[in-house]
Amino acid sequence: MSTLTTERLALTPVSLPLLEAVIRGDRAEAEALSGARFPGAWPGRALVERAFSSPLDRLRDDPEAFLWGTRLMVTCGQEERVVVGSVVLNGRPDATGTVEIGYGVEGKSQGQGYATEGSRAVLHWTLQQPGVKRVIATTPAWHRASLRVIEKLGMRPAGTLEHDLLGELLVFERYPE
Repeated sequence: MSTLTTERLALTPVSLPLLEAVIRGDRAEAEALSGARFPGAWPGRALVERAFSSPLDRLRDDPEAFLWGTRLMVTCGQEERVVVGSVVLNGRPDATGTVEIGYGVEGKSQGQGYATEGSRAVLHWTLQQPGVKRVIATTPAWHRASLRVIEKLGMRPAGTLEHDLLGELLVFERYPE
């Protein structure tokens, strides 16, 4: 899987060794594997476990399926490459051709448009992949920043679903053109 680029970001693929380094808290290894500096408080094991809906053992059994399309958002065009967030897909398309997209930006980099910029590039890539018939995103109704990103991605309301921890989530979708 190749790196996607935008005006300000290099969207680099996440590998199992990189994910393992993050889970272990091995910052030096994670930075060496990514070629970029990680922010002080991000990411961590809890974030990784939230980002990937499957248990870590399943990720380890088939990393290519579960890490399909997932990328770090790394600043480019600056002296130092810095990880500012990630765009996570829930793996290869399911039996219906659906893929879920999610995104996160570390605290100090929020509000600068990185979530929209990175997610737009990954969404565009995803919609061009064989077998993809629909991309969805979910968010709680109260998460205004996430709702703004979803709107800017051109996603449309598609209903709701119940989440064990977060309660009701709004579901949005986008189809290939």
